[in-house]
Amino acid sequence: MDAKTREQKADLHSHTTASDGTCLPAENVRLAKEAGLAALAITDHDTVAGIEEALAAGQELGVKVVPGVEISSVAKGQDIHVLGYYVPYQDTRFQKVLADLRDTRHQRNKLMIARLQELGVQISLEDVYRQKEGPDKNIGRPHIAAEMMRRGYVDSIDEAFDKYLGRHGAAYVNPPRISPQQAIDLIKAAGGVAVLAHPGLYEDDELVEELIRYGLDGIEVWHPDNGQEKTEKYLRLTEQHGLVATGGSDFHGWRGEEPYHARMGSSTAPLAAAAKLEQLARKRQQG
Repeated sequence: MDAKTREQKADLHSHTTASDGTCLPAENVRLAKEAGLAALAITDHDTVAGIEEALAAGQELGVKVVPGVEISSVAKGQDIHVLGYYVPYQDTRFQKVLADLRDTRHQRNKLMIARLQELGVQISLEDVYRQKEGPDKNIGRPHIAAEMMRRGYVDSIDEAFDKYLGRHGAAYVNPPRISPQQAIDLIKAAGGVAVLAHPGLYEDDELVEELIRYGLDGIEVWHPDNGQEKTEKYLRLTEQHGLVATGGSDFHGWRGEEPYHARMGSSTAPLAAAAKLEQLARKRQQG
């Protein structure tokens, strides 16, 4: 892919140190610039704490930064993530809602670590939370996995998730959370645009279609975990229902020398998708 073509691409899914990424927001923007991307979304889990730094870096480096968030929800016993774009990240009411969601994540961490201790994995909540500081600290399963690696219980993040922390892991717990429908309502009521994240991970296309009927604005069509067959299916769904087709790498930074999840810019959407998201949000906020 030549430079001119790549300049028209947007990576609309990335994480920073504000949640479970390992790179500062400004570093994500720098990596997007190096990858030849025209736009990058910052979509940390249940927090907007990294957006202002990323916006400043975007202005300096000439990369359009899309303010976003990835809302955690649960349906049929599994995590379902809904991306919100052009959310009112400076709105104190919206930030309060996100703080409540982070508190639910905290309760889950406590339950999961207690389960690990029962299984002989001797790490503590304090050990895990020591990895991050600040009032908006957002700790999740990757931080637990990193502590397990540090203590020698597992050799990799993937091993921690496969054996303990993933959906079929021995220490997996999932306390009550908001539903994806509630996440869609939250994002849209605030004036943002609601997009279903990485639908290929859920193995539940019936749920995907249910959420389309409920009021999704878009689907993350291009994602490292979707696979070609599902990518084509989700693209058809967006065309059939008039939804925005988005895409992103789900970049979480680096674990050692390897990119965590996927490399910045490895999955992208046309730059026009970012423009559609902005237009829809502007219309919603004005209306």
